[in-house]
Amino acid sequence: MPITKGYRQLVDEAMEVVRTYSVQEVLARAADPRLQLVDIRDIRELQAGGTLPGSVHAPRGMLEFWVDPASPYHKPVFADESREYVLFCGAGWRSALAARDLQAMGMHNVAHIDGGFEAWKAQGGAVQALPERSKP
Repeated sequence: MPITKGYRQLVDEAMEVVRTYSVQEVLARAADPRLQLVDIRDIRELQAGGTLPGSVHAPRGMLEFWVDPASPYHKPVFADESREYVLFCGAGWRSALAARDLQAMGMHNVAHIDGGFEAWKAQGGAVQALPERSKP
């Protein structure tokens, strides 16, 4: 079956409806206790390169389940409606799609970082290594 809508179109459509922050905008808010960074990358990506300080890991494949209070997999970190959840992935594509999906679930306090982890590193953002127990 031919693909009728490619990944690029899906990402572009998501970018039109989700709040997108630049790395510099997020860095300027680093001390804001209402900001919760969410790393949606695969655990192997975190193990290879670390993550952003203060972020929580919610793998893309489990994100909707962890956010939904009705799910048996719900994580309380996502229950605080006073926080803004800013998602990031490697390049900003998966996080745009994930933010769009969370908005479709009714979550309005969600955004993502343009360019993701790679843009963060390129612009001098701090990176935190994973604790040894998180490594294979």
